Amino acid sequence: MPRNIVIVGGVAGGASAAARLRRLNEEDHIAMLERGSYISFANCGLPYYIEETIQSRNKLFLQTPAGMGKRFRMDIRVRSEVTRIDRVNKVVEVKELESGREFQYPYDILILSTGAKPVVPKIPGLTEARSVFTLRNVPDTDRIKAFVDEQKPGHATIVGGGFIGVEMAESLRKRGVEVTLIDRNPQILRPLDPEMVKPVEQHMRMKGVELVLNDSIVAVHDQGSMLQLASGRQLRTDMLLLAVGVQPESELAAAAGLELGVKGAVRVNAQLQTSDPAIYAVGDAIEVKDRVLGFETVVPLAWGANRQGRLAADHINGREINYLGAYGTAIVKVFDLTAASTGSNEKTLRSRGIPFEAIHIHPGSHAGYYPGASPIALKVLFDKASGIIYGAQAVGADGVDKRIDVIATAMRGGLTVADLADIELAYAPPYSSAKDPVNMAGYVAANVMDGLAATMQWHEVDAFIAGGGLVIDVRDPIEREAGFIPGSINIPLNELRERLSKLPQQDPIAVSCQVGQRGYVAARILQQHGFQVRNVDGGYRTYAAMAQESKPPAAQNQPTNQPTAERNQAEATIKVQMTSPAEPKEARHVIVDACGLQCPGPIMRVYETMNEIQSGDTIEVRSTDFGFASDIAKWSEKTGNTLESLQSANGVVQAVIRKGSKQAAAPGAQQSSLAAPAQTGATMVVFSGDLDKTIAAFIIASGAAAMGKKVTMFFTFWGLNVLRKDEAPPVNKDAVEAMFGLMMPKGSRALPLSKMNMGGLGPKMIRHAMRRKNAESLESLMQQAIRSGVKLVACTMSMDIMGVKREELIDGIDYAGVASYLGDAEDAGLNLFI
Repeated sequence: MPRNIVIVGGVAGGASAAARLRRLNEEDHIAMLERGSYISFANCGLPYYIEETIQSRNKLFLQTPAGMGKRFRMDIRVRSEVTRIDRVNKVVEVKELESGREFQYPYDILILSTGAKPVVPKIPGLTEARSVFTLRNVPDTDRIKAFVDEQKPGHATIVGGGFIGVEMAESLRKRGVEVTLIDRNPQILRPLDPEMVKPVEQHMRMKGVELVLNDSIVAVHDQGSMLQLASGRQLRTDMLLLAVGVQPESELAAAAGLELGVKGAVRVNAQLQTSDPAIYAVGDAIEVKDRVLGFETVVPLAWGANRQGRLAADHINGREINYLGAYGTAIVKVFDLTAASTGSNEKTLRSRGIPFEAIHIHPGSHAGYYPGASPIALKVLFDKASGIIYGAQAVGADGVDKRIDVIATAMRGGLTVADLADIELAYAPPYSSAKDPVNMAGYVAANVMDGLAATMQWHEVDAFIAGGGLVIDVRDPIEREAGFIPGSINIPLNELRERLSKLPQQDPIAVSCQVGQRGYVAARILQQHGFQVRNVDGGYRTYAAMAQESKPPAAQNQPTNQPTAERNQAEATIKVQMTSPAEPKEARHVIVDACGLQCPGPIMRVYETMNEIQSGDTIEVRSTDFGFASDIAKWSEKTGNTLESLQSANGVVQAVIRKGSKQAAAPGAQQSSLAAPAQTGATMVVFSGDLDKTIAAFIIASGAAAMGKKVTMFFTFWGLNVLRKDEAPPVNKDAVEAMFGLMMPKGSRALPLSKMNMGGLGPKMIRHAMRRKNAESLESLMQQAIRSGVKLVACTMSMDIMGVKREELIDGIDYAGVASYLGDAEDAGLNLFI
């Protein structure tokens, strides 16, 4: 017997359900009631029409009401809003928006595909503002495009750093509009973890998008032309686009008494039925299960809506179906980069208390020797014991979609992370490598599961160093010119075996390289020689993505392990040449093609070319490594060269670097064949616990800090007494430690003089004289130094030997080993031993 099936809403879920229903049953009466004017359009393509990549508006429409109605023999009514569901009598009340006529439409089965609507925050002044937009449907698109075409705004503000916000930032920049994107979170694209999204943020800034993070609009003034931010900043703008997210349109279901779930979404079972079995719901309006962890959530993405519409039609026609949830697989184009994810991210796993392992790799999109290869940053999260894949994220200029799709498929098929190594994927040099990035992720994860490689995550590194841990950078010295982990020491991988005897056998060690591969080799060497070692996962590239500031050493042309005398001799060989202003020399411009080279290849090419040209010459470097943009900026700054321009287009980063500074390039200026970077820091080893020497040390430190120098004071052995509290809390110590504690001065006020101590009378005389002369006391000098940014570091090795506990030392200091001090010392033009 034919049934009356009514579908409320079209587009992805409703249109898919309608077409499938007709293909399965030719007898049923099918009606589609759509509030808008369009039943099937490409809503994901709307930003690309605004930016005019999609030229024809008609290409956005997949089906017209007349065309679909005729092909599938349906009653399709647009501009018809369902205002009420009468579940008792099984009718829906409908209002024709054009005529105002109201009528009832009977149903045997009802499918709700009401979608979601943009969230509009409650901001004072917003309702009075003009030129405020959201983007969800075709009319929204028409309004935005007409405004940009006709009003030609100079500046646009986008609120929200999700997919729509990011896509619209690119679209408006391509239309020549200045763009500021504001997000109240510390990052954009929240499905990605912070270290994965940082390169995307850097790329957007390079493309001219201003990102304002950890901030929000608190008021709108002057009819929307002036925005007041929570930070106190005022921002003038010509248009405001709200892209803060969507919420399910579930009011109709709620009014009908249907059960709702998270965020007010319609709750459905595995057969997509609501709490009323005669009513189904699909698309952005419904609650789904997270396919990885099983909790209830909403996933407003196109794939799910299409799939759910088809499955609901199957179940209505007696087919067995089970919709078990969504992985949330998603992808976004961001200028020349692509970012994608599937499954759970690290933030979700932590919030749910799920233990996990993470790996980061940076393979090429295809064989490096074939032109156009570019790196992919790939992160995989998994359970170490079972190998269950929790999720994956990827960022790159090419090949990201393919890798995330493969991993999403593996997750759906129940493969473990180790199984990724065994997936046979198509290979030819233009498309991949013999070991595809997905295979590489499987190999790395299997090593972790098998105990062959213990890893250290990027966010653990600084604390490890601060606690006295040793980090060995096994890259070549030239690679460190673009930056390195502060406090690390440099032992190139090929020299590691010869240096084993000089490494602390009993202390934990971490190794790092550029992307983790050489670090793994180093870790295996050290582990098999009895060392406790962890490899920094993803290497310096992953760590640097989240580094708060670049801290490369001032002179990195020599390895940090090179003896000082040899280093001084090498620096002394730098030749300074004079160019006669009477004989101007035409500057050369050299093209360097580094496309396809993986890091550090592009930087190495720059370094080699710089050694072959003269000061004032320029080189133009082209690289498909998106991380090269950040690397070359740091390298130029630290080597005394000038970054003339930096841009990217079509997946290629292009940088122009002038050898030497701009001043050095002027006629008659002194020019050097290799610029010697300035050393701007100051370091002190405070070995003494004498009052007079300590006062001198702090006077020098405060003076250096006042001159803008970064100052580190490293307190070791008797110098630790300077940092002891006058009244320390009781701590547990063995007999030797307790004896040391009794014999040593308790704090700065008990320090003796190096000369004329006279049983403690000398220090009292010095302090009295300082008060008479209005000189700052030692304690005041110490607090002043801390306020000025001077870093006070207690040597953890000396603390252990002398039995000094952290509870006994003053607040506001750091704890580290000699490696941390050496890292700061390399960046220092002033080094003192007191």
